[in-house]
Amino acid sequence: MPAYHSQFTSPPQLVANMALLPIRSQFKGPAPRESGDFDIIDEAVQFFKANVFFRNYEIKSEADRTLIYITLYITECLKKLQKCTSKNQGLKEMHSLSIQRFDIPGEPGFPLNALYGKCKSKNEEDTMRAYIQQLRQETGIRVCDKVFDPATDKPTKWWMCFVKRKFMDKSLSAPGQ
Repeated sequence: MPAYHSQFTSPPQLVANMALLPIRSQFKGPAPRESGDFDIIDEAVQFFKANVFFRNYEIKSEADRTLIYITLYITECLKKLQKCTSKNQGLKEMHSLSIQRFDIPGEPGFPLNALYGKCKSKNEEDTMRAYIQQLRQETGIRVCDKVFDPATDKPTKWWMCFVKRKFMDKSLSAPGQ
């Protein structure tokens, strides 16, 4: 069975070689506002459980690079959420995870530099950092909405069983974290 790829094949803008796609977001950032009810974050959350099993992922468009980053970030979110006892606590953890320092493509600590292009200017770096920050903030909220059972206010085992999985055998966090 092949991996799922992004349906957003013609992005309105590129940053380095990553698609800067519209998202439905309450956070400010460079991403255009999505008016529909399905965006790249919804797509990444929907395909996460299937794609996380793949060690190799063929990139078919620039939007796939965005999908890869969000998938890796969802894994980081699940690691943080496994220690949370309520959705409120989970939202706080997601906020702190989204604003902590992170590497962008082209920096030495970024795990997938071979697949992503390096930013050509300081302005492009700032746009990339702001876009990824916006993706992280919005993804954290949406993952919380999926992971926590509204009846019990506890994380569901159907999401927590993916905590130890590594998409493409990579992780956004340093080893041991």
